[in-house]
Amino acid sequence: MTEAILLVGGKGTRLRPLTVNTPKPMVPAAGVPFLTHQLARARAAGVEHVVLATSYLAEVFEPYFGDGSALGLHLEYVTEEEPLGTGGAIRNVASRLRSAPGDPVLIFNGDILTGLDIPALLDVHRGSGADVSLHLTRVEDPRAFGLVPTDATGRVTAFLEKPQTPEEIVTDQVNAGAYVFRRSVIDTIPAGRPVSVERETFPDLLASGAHLQGMVDSTYWLDLGTPQAFVRGSADLVMGHAPSPAVPGPCGESLVLEGATVAPDAKLSGGTVVSPGAVIGAGARVHGSAVLPGAVVGEDAVVTDSYLGPRTRVGARTALTGAVIGDGADVGPDNELPAGARVWCEATLPAATLRFSPDQ
Repeated sequence: MTEAILLVGGKGTRLRPLTVNTPKPMVPAAGVPFLTHQLARARAAGVEHVVLATSYLAEVFEPYFGDGSALGLHLEYVTEEEPLGTGGAIRNVASRLRSAPGDPVLIFNGDILTGLDIPALLDVHRGSGADVSLHLTRVEDPRAFGLVPTDATGRVTAFLEKPQTPEEIVTDQVNAGAYVFRRSVIDTIPAGRPVSVERETFPDLLASGAHLQGMVDSTYWLDLGTPQAFVRGSADLVMGHAPSPAVPGPCGESLVLEGATVAPDAKLSGGTVVSPGAVIGAGARVHGSAVLPGAVVGEDAVVTDSYLGPRTRVGARTALTGAVIGDGADVGPDNELPAGARVWCEATLPAATLRFSPDQ
C-alpha cells in the first residue's frame, strides 16, 4: 500500500475560533500543523503518494507542505468547488490515484489523532480479502459515534449511526475514521454529488454483499472535534502518550521551541508547548496548554488546559482554565474567565477591576 487519501476539507465549526483563519488540519498540535503528524505516520507505514481532498481554506495547504518532499512524500491537492461529504470527497480525487484496481488505498479523516497500527490494518485487509477494511475502536459512550458491530470473524454486519436508546447500543465498537479501500471500490461511489461514506457508501456496500472487515485497535485514539480535545491531543503528543514521528523535540512535560522565551521561574507542565516568538512571563504557570507563535503570557498568570492562538496576550495575574483565545485577542490583567471560555479573534477584554475567590 503506497497511496493514501486524506480528507481535510471540513470547516471545523466546533473548533472556532481556532479555525476562523486556519483549516482544522492545519491548527498546530505539539508545535506543528496537526496534518504533519498524520502525514509522518503514513510515511512511516510505507505510503509514498498522498492526495489531499481540500475545501475550506484550501489555499493554505500547498504553500506549507509543497510537493511533500520534505516529508519524503509526493503530495497532490484536489479542491472541492462545493462540499461533497466524505464519500464524495474520496470519489472526487480518484483520478489522481495510480493504484491498480485490486490495490489497497489508505483513507483517513483529517481530525483523528490515533496510534493505529497501519500495517496491521493492511494485513487484516489482505488476509480477509475484504473490499473495505475499517479501523474500529471501543468507547465508553458510543452515542456520538457510528456503531459498527461485527461477527466472530471481524466481518462487519451493520452500520448504526449515533444510537440514542439502550436498545440501539448493540456494541461499543465505533468507526474510528481510517479505512483501506480496494481501489476499484472507490470508483463505485457516485461522482459529482455529496455522498456520506458512513451513511451511504458503507451501508450500500454491505447491502450489495460486499465484504467489509473491521479491525478493533485499542491503541491511542482521539477525535479532535472540540477545542478541549484539541488541547488534550497536543498535550498527549508532547508527553508521548500519542505516538508521532513529527513532534519537533523530545517528549516530556513541556516542549519549548526555538525562538520562544520562558522566564526562569515560570513553570511549564502537563504537555505544554511554547511556540517560536511566544513569551512566558515571570512566575507564570502554564499546564497542559498550547501557546502559539507570538503569544504572550503575563507575569504570575495561570493558564491551564488552554489554547492561546497566534499573537494573543494574556495579562498579568489572569487565570484561564480550558479557555480558547483566538488569534490576536488580548485578555487584560487580573481577569479570571469562566472555565471553557472562548475569546474571539482580535477581541479585547479590559483589565478586571475586581477579583473573586472561587467560593464567592
